[in-house]
Amino acid sequence: MEAIAEEVQVIKYPAYKDSGEDWIGEIPEHWEIIKLKLIFKEKKIKHNPELNCGSISFGKVVVKNDEKIPLSTKASYQEVLKGEFLINPLNLNYDLISLRIALSEINVVVSSGYIVLNNIIDINKDYFKYLLHRYDVAYMKLLGSGVRQTINFNHIANSLLLFPPQEEQTAISQFLDRKTAQIDKAIGIKEKQIELLKERKQVLLQNAVIRGLNPDAPMKDSGVEWIGEIPAHWKVLYNRRLFRENSRKITNSYELPLSLSQVDGVIPSETMKERSLSPAHRDNFKLCMPRDLVVNRFKGHLGVFFESKYRGIVTFHYGVFEPEVGVNTKYYELLFHTEIYKTVYAGASNGMTIGLQNLSNQNFYDIKSITPPLDEQNEIVAYSDLITIKTNNAIAKIEKEIEKLKEYKASLINSAVTGKIKVY
Repeated sequence: MEAIAEEVQVIKYPAYKDSGEDWIGEIPEHWEIIKLKLIFKEKKIKHNPELNCGSISFGKVVVKNDEKIPLSTKASYQEVLKGEFLINPLNLNYDLISLRIALSEINVVVSSGYIVLNNIIDINKDYFKYLLHRYDVAYMKLLGSGVRQTINFNHIANSLLLFPPQEEQTAISQFLDRKTAQIDKAIGIKEKQIELLKERKQVLLQNAVIRGLNPDAPMKDSGVEWIGEIPAHWKVLYNRRLFRENSRKITNSYELPLSLSQVDGVIPSETMKERSLSPAHRDNFKLCMPRDLVVNRFKGHLGVFFESKYRGIVTFHYGVFEPEVGVNTKYYELLFHTEIYKTVYAGASNGMTIGLQNLSNQNFYDIKSITPPLDEQNEIVAYSDLITIKTNNAIAKIEKEIEKLKEYKASLINSAVTGKIKVY
């Protein structure tokens, strides 16, 4: 970021004046402030079902999947063409993050609830693309009323916008195109670094749980084609010898409700906190204890197997398996998260529809799993914790750098479009 910032020389205009708008602040003395309705008009709705469906996504007009839009709905959609501005004025209070104004680069049809703008005077559209992004974030989201906070053209028609001389609009847009491209490239590089760190973590953990931590250990054929070689002193056992489902009776009406997240594992549930555990409802839940292996039967192919750190209750849809002696459940959580075992559990799940494939107890028990000695399971888990901490710390550092780049980009756009800096 420092290299990008150093290239921007902070030059001020000779004189400034008050714009009269808080979100704009002071502007160069020779710039104009005029109402939006004197620059843009609302385009009358025009249907064009031959075009693909589209929408706004974070300040860009993008194509949507037509197959998910009923023909009757698409027939009501309105046309937005390349070079026209599109505004999503719906439910402003539901989304305060994404950009809701875009300069379209494609021809599509969008919801008739959107606002399409055409300029009525000569402008540099790229400059106004940047300016309207700032207007969107700093001002437009404050407009509207009602529970759904939806606006129409009349709400924005009298908004005051900056209007620099044409040659300055062009110079600012060219400057911002160049600088934002540099920033976006830097962000892209850092995002790739994060993906590489995640991939490296997965490779290290997969090698550890399948091959062990000693690269010089003698190896043997596991006897299972899809596992391959394992350390010579390790075993391969059926899951039925490692875990058994435990149907514990629930006697306490105040057991902690738990849920199973594909990302965070077994966690306290927000949705079941008010649910009663009266005798009539107890058959709908299972009692889970620390060290149990909790399985989402419908997501075994995604590796949704986690060790519980809590005592609590889970829905009967989950499998709850108690580990046998000599089993570190966390090791098997790591093992079942590998791509090899995801594929195996996908094949062991019944059902043709993705998301509705059920992993039965019997099929789970019939899977063969690598079984290191307990002390090595513990060492692998400790190694996993260390790798995870190091990877997460490295990712957190890069994410902070990305956030700084995004903040700098927003600040640079704001400073340039409002004349706080002179860029030519």
